Amino acid sequence: MKQSVAPLMTELSSSAEQLSKRLDTREARIAVVGLGYVGLPLVRLLHEAGFRVLGFDQDDTKLRKLAAGEAYLKHLGTDLVQTLAKSDRFTATKDPVLLKDADAVILCVPTPIGPHHEPDLSYIVDTTRMVARTLHPGQLVVLESTTYPGTTRETCLPILKSSRLECGRDFFLAFSPEREDPGRQGVTTETIPKLVGGVDPVSTMLAAKMYGTGVDSVVAVESAEIAEAAKLLENIYRAVNIALVNELKPVLHAMDIDIWKVIQAASTKPFGFQAFYPGPGLGGHCIPIDPFYLTWRAHEFGHHTRFIELAGEVNSAMPRYVVSRVTEGLNQVGKAVRGSRILICGISYKPDIDDVRETPAAEIIQLLADLGADACYHDPHVPRFPRMRRHAFDMDSVELSKETLNACDCVLIVTNHKAIDYKLLARESQLIVDTRNAMAGIEVLNGILVQA
Repeated sequence: MKQSVAPLMTELSSSAEQLSKRLDTREARIAVVGLGYVGLPLVRLLHEAGFRVLGFDQDDTKLRKLAAGEAYLKHLGTDLVQTLAKSDRFTATKDPVLLKDADAVILCVPTPIGPHHEPDLSYIVDTTRMVARTLHPGQLVVLESTTYPGTTRETCLPILKSSRLECGRDFFLAFSPEREDPGRQGVTTETIPKLVGGVDPVSTMLAAKMYGTGVDSVVAVESAEIAEAAKLLENIYRAVNIALVNELKPVLHAMDIDIWKVIQAASTKPFGFQAFYPGPGLGGHCIPIDPFYLTWRAHEFGHHTRFIELAGEVNSAMPRYVVSRVTEGLNQVGKAVRGSRILICGISYKPDIDDVRETPAAEIIQLLADLGADACYHDPHVPRFPRMRRHAFDMDSVELSKETLNACDCVLIVTNHKAIDYKLLARESQLIVDTRNAMAGIEVLNGILVQA
């Protein structure tokens, strides 16, 4: 049975009562704006809870694949999209007018950073304006996009109030941070506790009730700002701890100490330590971006988040460190970076998925190209390098074969996919630069192994 934690309400407007009843009876229609890594799992959750779901996205490719039952997010499998394609309770559209029929609208849109690490709220602003044009009494709006504290109340609320409806009586507004982790085994949208914070108690209660129909545990907090700040804290915690081991990596290497074995040893302590692992740089939509949202907001209040900013500097420097280790490795075999053929193994930002958002592989490839290297890549999950905000590579994944490896001067492991044949790498590679400890326990027969 689904449970939620929500404040007790003593008096509700007629609009709130009506929405509450429609949520209880599953008569409510719920719209999810943005059908990507956050929105599509949410569609599944709400559809399985028994609601009629409207999926909104401006990407024609996604809409076409949904209609045909074709998966475009591989880690979610094909069963989901095939179920949605056959269901009479799901509609995918790019027509914003259809949002007028929704009892609740959930915004799952990107929140990138600009060229100077400033927050880019344009997607939030544009979609909120879109919702405001058809906002009606009894409608709940929830923002899930990660952002700085105050966005829901100070940015979204004024836009929605332009409809001349009153928040907390006529319409309702809350923030509930997404907690998706693509590819993670053992957890689902249903089992991950859901934080909910409204701009008023009624909004909190209604949002908690909606999510409680499909999520095992909903935790209501006192305000949207607490929920917004909690999401940032979750990701900053990871960013800072990853920065710590990334900073230790070259230090311990200079002492001829294997950091992976150090982490393994420290992990034997049953309290006071949580293992984080070094890598070639941060990837994904959250950890490389979210800390900058808080540091920017802190400056508005006259504070400098030096600790967080330092962690960002350490993590951002890792691609250059990796390239320096490639240079050192090539020097050991008497070669220069310029003119060398370098195979990047794995370009997604984490193992066993096809998600390349903010992947450090992109910057590493660019740095190598700037030095004159001939870079190529192999990734069993990403057949073609997609266009990114800051990078555009005309590259397809090459076959991982003896011939490919023999033709390369260096193999650089950026992402440790399980599907990569590391024994083949060991047998056929002249030089392996390993950023993920993927070669641990595998004997390198014919070449040189360099940790990075």
